[in-house]
Amino acid sequence: MNWEIDEDALIAWRRDIHANPELGFHETRTSGLVAELLEGYGIEVTRPTPTSVVGLLRGARPGRTVALRADMDALPVEEETGEPFSSKVPGVMHACGHDTHTAMLLAAAKTLAGLRDELAGNVTFLFQHAEEHPPGGAVEIVAAGALGGVDGVFGLHVMNQKAGTVTIARGAASTAYDGGMLTIQGRGSHGSMPQHGIDPVVVGSEIVLALQTVVSRSIAPDHFAVVTVGSFNSGEAPNIIPDTAHLALSVRTTNPEDRETVGRRVREIIAGVCAVHGATYTLDWEPGYEAIQQDDGAAELAFGAAATALGEDRVAWGPGTSASEDFSVYAARVPGCFIFFGGGDESEGFPFQNHHPKFNVKESALIDGARLEVQIALDFLAAE
Repeated sequence: MNWEIDEDALIAWRRDIHANPELGFHETRTSGLVAELLEGYGIEVTRPTPTSVVGLLRGARPGRTVALRADMDALPVEEETGEPFSSKVPGVMHACGHDTHTAMLLAAAKTLAGLRDELAGNVTFLFQHAEEHPPGGAVEIVAAGALGGVDGVFGLHVMNQKAGTVTIARGAASTAYDGGMLTIQGRGSHGSMPQHGIDPVVVGSEIVLALQTVVSRSIAPDHFAVVTVGSFNSGEAPNIIPDTAHLALSVRTTNPEDRETVGRRVREIIAGVCAVHGATYTLDWEPGYEAIQQDDGAAELAFGAAATALGEDRVAWGPGTSASEDFSVYAARVPGCFIFFGGGDESEGFPFQNHHPKFNVKESALIDGARLEVQIALDFLAAE
């Protein structure tokens, strides 16, 4: 097959979406643009939710169905890149690269639509809302039946690595995320009379320190797990023991057994430390995304497609990310692979990681991401 990517359109879409970012569940403009473009390419469009888009490209002959996914939502971040196409929306920015994901998949969809007469099978394009907003948009898209008949699913995420390079993990490609808000109820008193109070600052401090033993003493050394206390707020005056303390917790794990163990140990430590001091507490715990578990066959296919599309020297097996992603919802239902794609690193003038207000990508690399998505679809549909 002879095909090429419309790079000019890809860059224009990326800049337009970047300049007009929308938070999760509010991607009205972005999803409208995507739906209009897909329909213009003769791709069947459905809207499983008000701000998501699913496109179905039917090939000329029957065969399998492959799904390609891009997320569209932005983050509540004030942009500091200084680009002429910087965000027009105060406090909202495409700081995770979802603008590039959407633009690359649009370019891939345009190319594949031009090849429909040569395709044996179908391509489903999942333009997802609210990846950054647990419980995530993938749950709603799956509930709407968008994976019906899909035989494999692939997703691409731009990362702070050498532009145009591809890294694919075996096993877990991300972590499971859980988190909660802890409120410790003590008893306030004057700072000079601590015997009359129950100090939630002391209780909370002991909890923070004790939580650091969860991974080091309850999880195998060769397993990945992290327990973080990201916020600790209590009191206002130096000479008053406050009534309450508020802590925000997050947990990352890569397998279900460790996830259960860490969650249990967190609860046991909180209950035990509070009981020792006579404090009470409430813990609002919210299970988050599961870890992405790569399918071996899908990962091998993606690796081969990357070698074909970009060259063997630009693809490598590597570790997953310690962050979390709701692509796991798709991969838990059909064989899937999540791929890390380089948008540029420090040596190329792009030193900032995803979610940083100065995060940016090398736009000339985006055509390679679209090429990879097209190649994955072609290889998947051509496979026995």
